[in-house]
Amino acid sequence: MINVGIVGGTGYTGVELIRLLSQHPDVTITQLTSRSEAGRRVADLFASLRGVSDLVFSDLDPKRLAECDVVFFATPHGVAMQHAEFLLQNNTKVIDLAADFRLQSLEDFKTWYQLDHACPKLLREAVYGLPEVNRAAIKKARVVGNPGCYPTTAILGLKPLIDQQNQQRQALIEPWIIIDAKSGVSGAGRQAKMDLLFSETADNFKAYGVAGHRHLPEIVQGVNALLSQHNHAVQRHDIRFVPHLVPMIRGMFSTIHLRLTDAGRKQDWQALYEQAYADETFIDIMPQATYPDTRSVRASNRLRIAVQTLPDSLMLTILVVQDNLVKGAAGQAVQNMNLMFELPETHGLTLTPVVP
Repeated sequence: MINVGIVGGTGYTGVELIRLLSQHPDVTITQLTSRSEAGRRVADLFASLRGVSDLVFSDLDPKRLAECDVVFFATPHGVAMQHAEFLLQNNTKVIDLAADFRLQSLEDFKTWYQLDHACPKLLREAVYGLPEVNRAAIKKARVVGNPGCYPTTAILGLKPLIDQQNQQRQALIEPWIIIDAKSGVSGAGRQAKMDLLFSETADNFKAYGVAGHRHLPEIVQGVNALLSQHNHAVQRHDIRFVPHLVPMIRGMFSTIHLRLTDAGRKQDWQALYEQAYADETFIDIMPQATYPDTRSVRASNRLRIAVQTLPDSLMLTILVVQDNLVKGAAGQAVQNMNLMFELPETHGLTLTPVVP
């Protein structure tokens, strides 16, 4: 059995980790920390876990965490990097669900998160935890930066297209990408803020981060990494990303717009996407002329994609949905853990979406 520690078990991603790992066949949660709830039973805080978990929150003790095989950090940005080096010295692997190990650029990290990185050498070793892109590297990793929710939809939505462009060594799209994304309120975290009150979010719909969002450099980094997979000159793509808050609890919908070149118009994008993800358990390509909705992935680790072109149009639209708390956060973290410990990738994640 894998002994697991969870740092920060009181947020939405934390309780998702507890839910998923409590029924994982190869895992025992041995440490669960919370500064504010130390000494309290997790089932008293989350009634959904009554009869599922008898864990008790404790204060963060690095020495006790170092007794674990792997530690998940479901914490604010800046926490994991304070403890990662000590844990790795004790052969404890680290999966961070915040941003400490996502961005390889120290300048970008400082700009977007207003923090100096505490362990830049370790950052260079860290693997970006998107299994469908970095599976081989994740298997060998000691520290994984779990992707942000929006970047997961954007990068996986674009990967087959960019791979095909690399393979043909010609431009299939014009060098700009528009990502129009929406998320449920749980994406903002479990915190008391005026703009997250029910009376502010219900019956309302709004954009945020229009002048710049911290997931943009992560998307750019991921897209550029795909573009650079082959050793030939590539043109960087101008990416416009605008997120929106929608009046639902969980779920994410990213609509990606691109303009095809003449070569791009000749592609069978439906067949290409189906072939690209044919062996990916957690990615479902919708049949032609059918489109995903957020309810179809709720509480599951699945991500669904549809592609659409129109006659006499140069535009290609890619539609991507996921549960922002599962494939967009905790589920993907468990998927990474499975890879890091050479377990079947689906263990603990064969969850049927909840309807209605």
